[in-house]
Amino acid sequence: MKIQGVIERITYFNQENGYTVIRLRPSEDAAKNLPGVNLEGLITVVGNLPEIAPGESVHFQGDLVTHPKHGLQFEAKSFKKQRPYSIQGIERYLGSGLIKGIGPQLAKRIVRCFKEETLDIIEENPERLREVRGIGTDRTEMIIQAWEEQRKVKEIMLFLQEHRVSTNLAVKIYRTYGEDSINVVKGNPYQLEQDIYGIGFKTADVIAQNLGLPSDHPSRIEAGIIYVLQKFIEEGHVFTPERKLVERSAELLVVDQGFVLSAVDRLTSKGRVKKGKLPKNFNEIRSTEMLLDEIDLTNPIIYLTPYYFSESGLAKKIQSLNNHPVSPWQSLLFLNQNQLSKEQKDAIEAAILNPVSVITGGPGTGKTTCLKALIQILEAKGHRYALTSPTGRAAKRLSEATERPASTIHRLLNYSPNQGFGYNVSHPLRIDFLVIDEASMLDLVLAYHLLQAVKPGTQVLFVGDVDQLPSVGAGDVLRDLINSGKVSVSRLETIHRQSLGSGIIGNAHRINHGHVPNFSQNKTGDFFLFPAEDAITTADWIVDLVSHRLPDTFGLNPIDDIQVLAPLYRGEAGVDTLNVRLQEAINPYNQNTVEQKLFGRLFRIGDKVMQIQNNYDKNVYNGDIGRVVKLNRILRTLTILMDGTREVQYDFSEADELVLAYAVSVHKSQGSEFPAVVIPVITQHFIMLQRNLLYTAITRAKGSCVLVGNFKAIRIAINNNKTSKRFSLLSYKI
Repeated sequence: MKIQGVIERITYFNQENGYTVIRLRPSEDAAKNLPGVNLEGLITVVGNLPEIAPGESVHFQGDLVTHPKHGLQFEAKSFKKQRPYSIQGIERYLGSGLIKGIGPQLAKRIVRCFKEETLDIIEENPERLREVRGIGTDRTEMIIQAWEEQRKVKEIMLFLQEHRVSTNLAVKIYRTYGEDSINVVKGNPYQLEQDIYGIGFKTADVIAQNLGLPSDHPSRIEAGIIYVLQKFIEEGHVFTPERKLVERSAELLVVDQGFVLSAVDRLTSKGRVKKGKLPKNFNEIRSTEMLLDEIDLTNPIIYLTPYYFSESGLAKKIQSLNNHPVSPWQSLLFLNQNQLSKEQKDAIEAAILNPVSVITGGPGTGKTTCLKALIQILEAKGHRYALTSPTGRAAKRLSEATERPASTIHRLLNYSPNQGFGYNVSHPLRIDFLVIDEASMLDLVLAYHLLQAVKPGTQVLFVGDVDQLPSVGAGDVLRDLINSGKVSVSRLETIHRQSLGSGIIGNAHRINHGHVPNFSQNKTGDFFLFPAEDAITTADWIVDLVSHRLPDTFGLNPIDDIQVLAPLYRGEAGVDTLNVRLQEAINPYNQNTVEQKLFGRLFRIGDKVMQIQNNYDKNVYNGDIGRVVKLNRILRTLTILMDGTREVQYDFSEADELVLAYAVSVHKSQGSEFPAVVIPVITQHFIMLQRNLLYTAITRAKGSCVLVGNFKAIRIAINNNKTSKRFSLLSYKI
């Protein structure tokens, strides 16, 4: 069955899968005999469709179906767009936001000027747009460029619509490959996964299969293997046992394991993966803390190539630094030594006397005090030094704590997307001493690039809490350094007087030592438990605490000062649902609200958001938090104020790099500190309840920490001290 008409409005559009609900105004002839047309002359059309706009003329092919709740509607199987021809249709089409630079008011002026010829003029003689009142040269150029891009994207969309690829992803494909987009997709759809953020293996695989690529095609199997390796990396592993890689890949691809083994060999010969071997005495190396029962010593291990060279290169660099003698310091006199304990003095002395050293300890044990004393000595001796941390928020904290400049590792190394790291093995940092704070967050690849830029003779100090969660990226650098036995390690264990009264610090240490936190002797009133047995009650409490109780009691800003940290993303008390509820409670819709739904997420001006991948072009990184300060539907841009310091602009097609951040995962909070944190701890989250996760979450709180849940869940977390083991050979190679 076929129907044609003009799209009146979009009721619903899911950016993830293209599922769309529209109201269509059928042509007069079609409407006469068409069931399901309402009193407004509209019919509901549903289906998985590319992004379309009000005012567009379309032909649909499909069937009339009866929905149990919504009644008769047309289920579209395919469709074809036509240009709108009526003045009203052209005006709605141009003003729908589809064309960057044109909003509803400008669309009216353009159509009033050119009437039925509007689209022909924009297509064939766009310079005439300057005849329209209020359109200058810059706006005209923007519209011309946007129209051309939209036209080419439409061609791509017509090709991709059967594969349910959204308009925003089509825009990314066009911006990556330009005129060659369709040829690339036809030639090797799996190339999209490598080149474009937001297109994963499964999306590329659907396109490939619809294009008729056989399931055992070499490109498909190789892409599947890389995908599985990347999944292991996302779990923190540096390498993967070949047996496990082959099993998972064959299961994903539904092919015989022999095909996978052959593809691994091809990837090895192409240099995309590297094979390695476990040492013969591996079972004796308990310091790796690896899951030995998952390792077959006779089975090769497989790395993605950058991780192989990062692990080997970092190990060699640590060895090289260790083998370079430290120049004797003229004096070890400590400034303000009366303020330092023997434990702290020993830690500073070890840092001074060793080429590579570690200071680790929990909150309140004086890591920052040690750093400040060390800096005084470095400055007194005239040594050049640098302070750095993996993230912007951690670097900001380090700078505030030491009252000295500190930077992210990327900024320290003068990173640029086009040139890479400005400081490297050929152009090392001109410093005598390097301090890396929050070293538990340091992943393998970043650690490798950082130490490549350290010249021989420079001393390196890693500072961090090894009992916190390991890095989000692959590897467990701080723990591997400690377990190697080849670097000096100072453990600070004494909680100092100024921190003894803190319920947060005291209970963090209790949890870290396997004891249940004490809520009754909370002298400072900074550590609380709100009882809840189920996820819905927990979520209700959290919304009330963040939007009312904590702001009213402590004078906190619910967006800037309070952070919800959840173990899981899914569920009623998970990150995703809490974000939707907190957005409605703290930043609700009103008639003056500017909002836009992008990639299935609703963004409003004022929203708290987080960057979820490194974007070197914008100089924003995974975990950076900001606020939406501008949302321009005409220019199709979001502007985010990152960390309260600088504005970063995103095109709508780039918004998949952003998520709401009223609630974030505990992993994403590493390196940050907030005036108040709220943490759901319930048995429904048992799969993620671990001691180091709860410990990490609590230690993010500076002023107040509120647990919402029950003692059973707290005990589950505390008793689960089986930290996530990662496949890594760094400690062995050092």
